Amino acid sequence: MIRTTAVPRSLRVTAAAASVAGLALLAGCSGQADAEQPAADDAASSTTATPSAGAGTDSSGTTGSTDGAYTDGSYTAEGTYQTPEGPETITVTLTVASDVVTEVEVVGEPTRRESKQYQSQFIGGIDELVVGKDLADVSVDRVAGSSLTSGGFNAAVEEIRTDAAA
Repeated sequence: MIRTTAVPRSLRVTAAAASVAGLALLAGCSGQADAEQPAADDAASSTTATPSAGAGTDSSGTTGSTDGAYTDGSYTAEGTYQTPEGPETITVTLTVASDVVTEVEVVGEPTRRESKQYQSQFIGGIDELVVGKDLADVSVDRVAGSSLTSGGFNAAVEEIRTDAAA
C-alpha cells in the first residue's frame, strides 16, 4: 500500500538524526577493536618490569655481553592496555642475546571473554614477529587480528628495553 499522507518533516529529521547517531555509536564500538593502540604514550598503558632470575647473566653466572646496547638475559614486564570493556594486562618475557630477541613468552590475564579471544590470537602469532629482531626494533601494531593487545605488549617492551640497557 502506498502512503498518501506525508510524514511531518520534523519527525523525518529526528528519525534520520537518531539513525546516524546509532550508526556512529555502533561504528565506534567495532572500530575501536580494530583501531591501532598507541605505544607507551597512552596514559591508560602502564608497565611494571622486573628482570627474571639470572637476567643479565649467562649460564656460567657472569655478566652477559656488554658489546651492544642491551645486556643479555631474560626480562619480564607487565603491560596494561585499555579495551572497550575495561583495562586488561599481559605479562611479557623476552630473552635477549647480543641485542637480539631469542625467545618471547606472553601470558594473558584476560578478565573478559572477548579479551581472552584476542589475547589468545595475539599469543599465537607473536613469536614470528619478534624472535630474531633487534630489541631496539621490536614494536607491533596488529598481531593475528588483535590490535589493542599490542599496546600492552609495546609498553612492556619499552620497560624491558630500559631494564636491559647496558
